[in-house]
Amino acid sequence: MWRLARTLCEHTAKSIMLSRPPCRPTALMSTLLIHHPDYAWLQELGLSEENAGVYNGNWRGGGQVITSYCPANNEPIARIRQASMEDYEETIKEAKEAWKMWAEIPAPKRGDIVRKIGLALREKIRVLGKLVSLEMGKILVEGIGEVQEFVDICDYAAGLSRMIGGPVLPSERPGHALIEQWNPLGLVGIITAFNFPVAVFGWNNAIALITGNVCIWKGAPTTSLVTIAVTKIIAKVLEENDLPGAICSMTCGGADIGTAMAKDTRVNLLSFTGSTQVGKQVALMVQERFGRSLLELGGNNAIIAFEDADLSLVLPSALFAAVGTAGQRCTSVRRLFLHASIHEEVVRRLKGAYSQIRVGNPWDRNILYGPLHTKQAVSMFVRAVEEIKKQGGTVVYGGKVMDHPGNYVEPTIVTGLAHNAPIVHEETFAPILYIFKFKKEEDVFAWNNEVKQGLSSSIFTKDLGRIFRWIGPKGSDCGIVNVNIPTSGAEIGGAFGGEKHTGGGRESGSDAWKQYMRRSTCTINYSTDLPLAQGIKFE
Repeated sequence: MWRLARTLCEHTAKSIMLSRPPCRPTALMSTLLIHHPDYAWLQELGLSEENAGVYNGNWRGGGQVITSYCPANNEPIARIRQASMEDYEETIKEAKEAWKMWAEIPAPKRGDIVRKIGLALREKIRVLGKLVSLEMGKILVEGIGEVQEFVDICDYAAGLSRMIGGPVLPSERPGHALIEQWNPLGLVGIITAFNFPVAVFGWNNAIALITGNVCIWKGAPTTSLVTIAVTKIIAKVLEENDLPGAICSMTCGGADIGTAMAKDTRVNLLSFTGSTQVGKQVALMVQERFGRSLLELGGNNAIIAFEDADLSLVLPSALFAAVGTAGQRCTSVRRLFLHASIHEEVVRRLKGAYSQIRVGNPWDRNILYGPLHTKQAVSMFVRAVEEIKKQGGTVVYGGKVMDHPGNYVEPTIVTGLAHNAPIVHEETFAPILYIFKFKKEEDVFAWNNEVKQGLSSSIFTKDLGRIFRWIGPKGSDCGIVNVNIPTSGAEIGGAFGGEKHTGGGRESGSDAWKQYMRRSTCTINYSTDLPLAQGIKFE
């Protein structure tokens, strides 16, 4: 990530350059990309013209047939047969049955299976990363990096499988042991978003598996081919180890499947990644049945650069966090607060860096900025720019839709708005960066915290006291609080998630594994007496 950010800043091109896709004969324009020789590599992932969108040990799909499109040119890639409600019901039953076997396997043995999943993913890392680039739209190095995240969390989970457990606590009663026992929940539902179609599933799946759970996954409909390809890799590992495929089930589908998962009492934990608006609906449905939910929702993230900031760190950090994945990360920076003493220089240099970004087909190795994911995202970008101007903002760079096949918009820089302007407090999932000027530390810390979301935040400073104030109780209220690095690019070893309208969930590392288990406090009397706690006598 860091090398990529520096490349973005240091490239010597004079203006935004657009790399057009190679021309194809008109006769091919209406056909699926999977039939074109340039995309024959899709078959290496087991994909075909029409793909079964349900896996529960068997491949099936009796629901609606949808088509997946490439955001770089809006051409169809392949078709998917989604899950019907009958498919969903059958898959839930198969998964619950598979859990009976999986839960009996010792945790280190489960960890070894997860390790093998990581090895299988590593073998397909380049071709799977290429599919992420083709179907989601992020540049190739980011697509490969996302698969690497799944590989890394498999390695992490394999080690964790030998360490999970609770303490033995001192009992106040003689002849008694007080222990904390952790057990799996059962079935974990995982609903993931389009922007990270591999990694977020990996965070949940690897930890859920080693803690003794089975999974049912519903990926985003617009990245269904990635969902199917990843599931095929996992299914092969399970099959080779004589394990039920339903341990890692999959149901491609829309809101009907997601709603069923949220309302289903058989789904013991539902992990949902998506917008705050939809996440709120999911949370209410799960809470209505007193279920558990793990929410990873929106972010309205800020970078703050003080007068003593190292600008050689600030510029590439702000650039990558703002335009990486075309601004479609939940950790993308939306707000950049600059101390008054460095404001003009940073804005000038950032505009220069933006002009050097090479835009084009995301699977081209020389490209650093790809399209938005859908046509709807482009429309949202256009509406946001119009609203920015209505509220008094000035677009100092970008702000336009590019005249090019696909969903390309110019990376955009905005100045002149108040820190609390209504449009600033909305999360626009696009490469729009709002820049503000500040003078006082206490003011800018408050501005960082005034938005509804609380995912990621970062300051750039050399002041040690300020750093500890920033990470302390009166500093950032986010779940990710960084110093001298961007808001995006989290490592798998730490718990990932945010506060407030971001949902409060934690995935990946640290003690996030506890969200996938239930805790029992166990008191064991190994004596022949029956003393009561607190010295109570009942005679």
